[in-house]
Amino acid sequence: MTPRISDAPAGRRDELAANLAEVRERIAAACAAAGRDPGDVTLVAVTKTFPASDVRLLAGLGLRQVAENRDQEAAPKAAECADLGLTWHFVGQLQTNKVKSVASYAGVVQSVDRSRLVRALSKAAANEGRTLRCLVQVSLDDKEGRGGAAPADVPALADQIAAADGLELGGVMAVAPLGEEPRPAFERLARLANEVREAHPAATIVSAGMSGDLEAAIACGATHVRVGTALLGGRSAIVR
Repeated sequence: MTPRISDAPAGRRDELAANLAEVRERIAAACAAAGRDPGDVTLVAVTKTFPASDVRLLAGLGLRQVAENRDQEAAPKAAECADLGLTWHFVGQLQTNKVKSVASYAGVVQSVDRSRLVRALSKAAANEGRTLRCLVQVSLDDKEGRGGAAPADVPALADQIAAADGLELGGVMAVAPLGEEPRPAFERLARLANEVREAHPAATIVSAGMSGDLEAAIACGATHVRVGTALLGGRSAIVR
């Protein structure tokens, strides 16, 4: 049975509403400091480990963009919430054997970091009769296991996405390096984003910034921020 708002624990809507208001205030303050319009920054709710009932509550509060990082969790959750008309973002490392599933529900794949994945996504999108918006995930550090294309490889990968059937180049995405001041990394991402836009003017998305560093990302031009903990709380929930 698809979870409805009434299935949520008492008070959960109020909790999420308060968290959402606080996050929106942070975004507005960061935009004011940067001389930007808050309307130019899209909030994407990262709902991993939280139940579909929370997605419904957030949708009822006006959020339309939802992100997940594991297909095993995202696919059934997207199916349960299919009636809400949300845009689902896939933000985790994506293996090619999961591409067919992801292409069936995701509107945006933010974690494209290699040519083989571009080819697989293009084939899957064509088979589904859909167009997937893809972002090039950029590695801003040398840590293995976090995903992302080397900065030098980003322009060619962007070209490949733009030329692929069934795919639309949306822009770039990155995660700030762990344990470092995020702003210098986001400044590097901004320069790469400008380079990509010079070749592909419609690729305007810069997805950067999470609960702890969204202000720095907005100061450096982020158009999308991916927020989980500040919206939903700690990651101790059990998906149901």
